[in-house]
Amino acid sequence: MIFRILEEQIGNKLATEKAAKAGEAADRRFMQLALALGRRGLGRTGTNPAVGAVLVKDGVIVGRGWTQDGGRPHAEVEALRRAGEAARGATLYVTLEPCSHHGRSPPCADAIIAAGIARVVSAIEDPNPLVGGQGHDRLRAAGIAVEIGVCAEEATRDHAGHLLRISAHRPHVTLKLAVSADGKIAAAGHQPVAITAEAANARTHLLRARSDAVLVGIGTVLADDPELTCRLPGMTAQSPIRVVLDRSLRIPATSKLLHSARTTPLWLMASEIAEAATAARLGAAGAEVVHVADCAAAPGLDLPAVLHALSEKGVTRLLVEGGARVAAAFVTQRLADEIWLWRSEAAIGADGLDALDGLPLTAITDSPHWRVRSTERVGPDTLTIYDPN
Repeated sequence: MIFRILEEQIGNKLATEKAAKAGEAADRRFMQLALALGRRGLGRTGTNPAVGAVLVKDGVIVGRGWTQDGGRPHAEVEALRRAGEAARGATLYVTLEPCSHHGRSPPCADAIIAAGIARVVSAIEDPNPLVGGQGHDRLRAAGIAVEIGVCAEEATRDHAGHLLRISAHRPHVTLKLAVSADGKIAAAGHQPVAITAEAANARTHLLRARSDAVLVGIGTVLADDPELTCRLPGMTAQSPIRVVLDRSLRIPATSKLLHSARTTPLWLMASEIAEAATAARLGAAGAEVVHVADCAAAPGLDLPAVLHALSEKGVTRLLVEGGARVAAAFVTQRLADEIWLWRSEAAIGADGLDALDGLPLTAITDSPHWRVRSTERVGPDTLTIYDPN
């Protein structure tokens, strides 16, 4: 009899553990879907975070949503709308704590309570002082079970722009470099040359579409006359704000950036002592001139001041595309939050332009300040993503 009781107890414990593991696996699976949905809004939600939400009832998805263009409706409201009455008694998986304050729309926490949701699984809390745990507290007070921390690492990365804007008053910065096999970004005399192949270029354009803004230095504008738009089919409307570090407002009137400034925003980051008449002329052409402080220690603009100004204007995800001097400055000042390093198989030659002005590429690839997150082959090119240590 004793052995039978022990067997039953052990069996019940194993069954409980198995059910718990199955539940954890299901929570991760549905949160992964919510994260994927949230990424649809990257670069399109303004100052609001790009959140994803999934409603599940009896193991079946009954609603899904993501933050819509411009930041409204929120992901939770969108998922509830799609689910309708099926939301009652369901579990909501959401990548960021539901809001609890009145803004341009009512709190998501109130909508969740009114819909009769039984359980909420959040990836991470929202550090926004207007939320900061209050959303979860309101749900618990209404009798809703709340769990936090499922896929927290992935959610923290996806919401890095929002988190940094709240905590550090600057955007999340991705530095993108495309270098030849011998570490060059251009031929002799700064002559532009195609480095990466079509597949890598497509990934870069997708990265632009998922960024609020893309930044280059005036040297890149003068040498390459870039457009800095997203040219993937059907995604041209998702082009980011173009930002140029142009201390003395040297951008040519004939540049592609200025010609398209009325259709795709162009911000020129200039010194506080830049010529007012030139600023007025560029403003009349459609560009917006943003004045920031000069760097006290070296020639050029103060990069932390630039990042702060961009954050104040609503930028949460910034893509830095160069050139060599700008890239080196972001690396030296430890202002990049991740680096995307593309390498081609072809070499340019010793007389080519180094990827980092005044720095070896090993300042990234063999530095205690950076660690490899991932490496993958994309067509003939290799992409390595680095995170800071």
